[in-house]
Amino acid sequence: MDLARTIKKAVPHQRVVFTLHEMKRLGRGAAELLAIADELRHHDIQLELLTGPLQGVYDPSGHGAALFAFFAGMAESEREYIREKSLEGQPSARERGRQGGRPKAVDDDMAAYARSLRANGVSVPEIARNLVITSGKNQGKRPSVATVYRILAEDSDSTE
Repeated sequence: MDLARTIKKAVPHQRVVFTLHEMKRLGRGAAELLAIADELRHHDIQLELLTGPLQGVYDPSGHGAALFAFFAGMAESEREYIREKSLEGQPSARERGRQGGRPKAVDDDMAAYARSLRANGVSVPEIARNLVITSGKNQGKRPSVATVYRILAEDSDSTE
């Protein structure tokens, strides 16, 4: 966008086209998309969409602006619908034993081993050096010292 503005400023009479794969790559919500449309209109920069329902080149003034505003509203509506459906599905997923979020780096056996080492007076950095993550994207690596502190804090929280 900065490059398109720079080109337009350097050569005001030249046609400048800002090209995107699809409209949802431009902004997150209707307000943001409309602000970008105003900026395109202010700088007289055209918008080209390569895919999607609005495939083509649009002038930011006139019919292009009206279509842009309409599809910005539709995009936000679609995003809100997906969010609502995701939130509705979370309780039933939990009932089936599926928990969202990142998988834990430390399993129960590793946590128990860390607690036993700590009970024997081993320092937390030394405990972190003795542990190895057994699954996930960090498999084979060592957990951070912060992770070990978190494991030990969970243990102290559950005993209170």
